[in-house]
Amino acid sequence: MMGLGMRFRALVAAVGVLFLAVTVDAVAETKVNSVRLWRAPDNTRLVFDLTGPVQHSVFTLSAPDRLVIDINGATLGAPLNVNTSNTPITAMRSAQRTPTDLRVVIDLKKAVTPKSFTLAPNAQYGNRLVVDLFDNAADAAPIPPPTNVATVAPVPVTPVEPAVKLPPAPAGKRDIVVVIDAGHGGEDPGASGSRGQHEKDVVLAIARELQRQVNGMKGYRAELTRTGDYFIPLRGRTEIARKKGADLFVSIHADAAPSAAAFGASVFALSDRGATSETARWLADSENRSDLIGGAGSVSLDDKDRMLAGVLLDLSMTASLTSSLDVGQKVLSNISRVTPLHKQRVEQAGFMVLKSPDIPSILVETGFISNSNEASKLSAASHQQALARSISAGVRQFFQQNPPPGTYIAWLRDSGKIAQGPRDHRVSPGETLAMIAVRYQVSPATLRSANNLKSDELKIGQTLTIPGTELAAKE
Repeated sequence: MMGLGMRFRALVAAVGVLFLAVTVDAVAETKVNSVRLWRAPDNTRLVFDLTGPVQHSVFTLSAPDRLVIDINGATLGAPLNVNTSNTPITAMRSAQRTPTDLRVVIDLKKAVTPKSFTLAPNAQYGNRLVVDLFDNAADAAPIPPPTNVATVAPVPVTPVEPAVKLPPAPAGKRDIVVVIDAGHGGEDPGASGSRGQHEKDVVLAIARELQRQVNGMKGYRAELTRTGDYFIPLRGRTEIARKKGADLFVSIHADAAPSAAAFGASVFALSDRGATSETARWLADSENRSDLIGGAGSVSLDDKDRMLAGVLLDLSMTASLTSSLDVGQKVLSNISRVTPLHKQRVEQAGFMVLKSPDIPSILVETGFISNSNEASKLSAASHQQALARSISAGVRQFFQQNPPPGTYIAWLRDSGKIAQGPRDHRVSPGETLAMIAVRYQVSPATLRSANNLKSDELKIGQTLTIPGTELAAKE
C-alpha cells in the first residue's frame, strides 16, 4: 500500500515537472516584434507588439535616469527601432536576462513617472504592452487603458494656417470657450478610408481649421483636446474640456459603415436614457464624484446630501442636454448647406465622450470615410474648411442667442450692439403671449404676426418663432 502511494506521488511529481516544462516552453514562444512611440504634451507612450501574453514589471533608476522594463516569458523577435526625437528618451536597448525573460532599458534625459498595462488581442491586432512615461509626477493620474484600439504607425498631419489674432475683449468680459475634440489619435486610428485615409488624421485637420475659424471671431476662444497624433481616453477628453473652462464641447469624427454606399453627415447629442444611467454611475463612482461634485466643474455638490446631489446633477444634465440639442440643430442646419445629411435631425446616443453634465456637448460625424467619394472630400482642405465654417456658424448662432453671463457676447447683446436672428421658443406651462413678448423684448403684435396667430391663445409645447432684431452688430 505504501509502495503504491509512493509511486503515485512520483507520478504526480513527474507530470508536474512535464507540465511546468511545457508551460515554460509555451511562454517562451512569445516574441516582442516591434515598438511604437507616440508623443503627447505631457507624456510619451510606448506600445510593444507581442505575439502572446506576458507578465511584466517596470522600475526606474537614477544617476543616470533610466527606465527598466522586464518582460517575463518573452524573447526579442526584431530590433526595437524607434524615433525618440522630441521625447525624454535618448536610447533604448535590450538583452535576454534568461532564455525566457527579456529586459528593455530606456535611457532618459530626465526622470519620468511610468504607468503600464497590457491589452488583449482584438479582431485586428494581437497582444500589446503599453508603457506611458509621464513628464511630471503630477501628470501621472491613473488613466484607464483604451480597449480594442489599433497599434499603427503615426501619420503626420499637415499644419494649417495659424489662428487669426484679434484684440482682446473689454476687461471683465471673457471669451466664450469652445473646446474641440479630434476623435481617436495615436495607436487608435479610428475608421479607415478605401485609399488608406485614417479618421484620426482627417478629424484633426478639421479640428485645427475649426479652431482657426472660431479664434477669428471676436469674443470666442477655441482650444483643442489633442494637438497632435496621440491617444487620449474618452474620460480624459471631457476632463480637459472642464479644466479649460469650456462653454461648449464639440467632438469631431468621421463615420465608417458596413455598406460602402452609406453617406452623409450627422450631429449627435447624449440620449436621455444615457443621461439617467450616467447620473447614477457618477454618484456611485467615487473618483468621478470627487472630480465633478468636489467642484472641479461648475456643478458643486459637495455640501449636499446624496439624494439632493442626485437631483441637482440630473437637473444640470437636463439643462445641458437641452442646450446640446439646440446647438446641435443649428450646426446640423449649417452643415446641410455644404454636404448631404445622413439624418435630418440631431440624433441622440450614449457616446461616452459626450457625458459631461455641466458642459453642453455635441458629436459631429462629418461624413462616412468608408464611402470613397466622401473620403476624398474629407481629405480635401477646401471641404475641411467648408465643414469647419458650417460648424462655427452654428456655434455662433447658438451663443448669440444664449451667451453665458459675463462674456463679451453677452455684453454685446445686452448693450443692443448685436443683431439677433430668428429664434424658436417652446411654450411652457403657465406662459402667456405677453410674458414671452416681454422676455424677448418684442411686441405681442409682432409675435402674432410672425406666427400667424389669430388670438393670444397658446398651447403647451407649441413652438413660436421669435423674430430677429434689426440692429446691426457693432464692434
